[in-house]
Amino acid sequence: MKNGKKTFLSLLKNKLFLLCLLILLLIILLFIYYNLIFKEIIKRNEFANEAITISAANKNPIFKISRIFLYSSADIVDNTEGQTLQDVNIHQFTDIAIEIDNRCYETELTAQNTVKELYIDNIKIEKNSDIGNSYINYKNPYKFAKFQNFANLEDDKISYTILKTNEENNSNDYSNPTFYTDCSNPLTLGYLNKDIVTNYAVQQNSEAISYNGKVLEQTNINLNDIGYTLSFSIHLKNNLDENFIYNMKINVDLNTSSGGLYNGYLFQGKDTSGRMYDFFKQVNL
Repeated sequence: MKNGKKTFLSLLKNKLFLLCLLILLLIILLFIYYNLIFKEIIKRNEFANEAITISAANKNPIFKISRIFLYSSADIVDNTEGQTLQDVNIHQFTDIAIEIDNRCYETELTAQNTVKELYIDNIKIEKNSDIGNSYINYKNPYKFAKFQNFANLEDDKISYTILKTNEENNSNDYSNPTFYTDCSNPLTLGYLNKDIVTNYAVQQNSEAISYNGKVLEQTNINLNDIGYTLSFSIHLKNNLDENFIYNMKINVDLNTSSGGLYNGYLFQGKDTSGRMYDFFKQVNL
């Protein structure tokens, strides 16, 4: 009897051990299934739901880029005393005007399509060559299409003051970045490539040198060498505290089939048709 009892207890222990082992294996398999399959399914579903939410928020655009205008030319700075054109520096500049349409979906002015805050950052200049020294900054609209010798940005950011009343408009001189809450004025920026040519001496009288893009041909500057691509991000917040962003990229070609900047100046408009020019509404998920 004692041997039989021991055999029974031994079998019972073995069965309990096997049962515990099976339970442990089952837990391990469930853990592996959760991490490899079920968790991935949850992630895919979460991503799909987020994509649906973002798509729904951007179904009807509130803000979009409506027009982009570029005015390019060149100018000279005479460093000689009495301005005898014996020590001349040559600069190329492009003024950029960007218009924002806030009536493409909501035709009336509301808290949704009026601007509370606006700034530009992530500014990058990709030049075709290392000729000159390039800068980008805010451009006073009253000085648009006129040469202005300005300094570079201090912190890679242009923050706009938002005007909401006629009184604010009347007291503003636009020397600092300014934008209307109803999007009725363009964003104006200036690109400047300084010192493309330095210490140039004019051999004849002052009529022998041009104070515009023609001077680049007179000094043998290849227009392809001074072309560039400008990229930056436009951030705006409406009066509902909803955030929007547009990542702008502008390829500036100064050498067109009609002669480009060698003609003196170049005025270009960019096609902004299509959804690619809509501002992206940022959604908190």
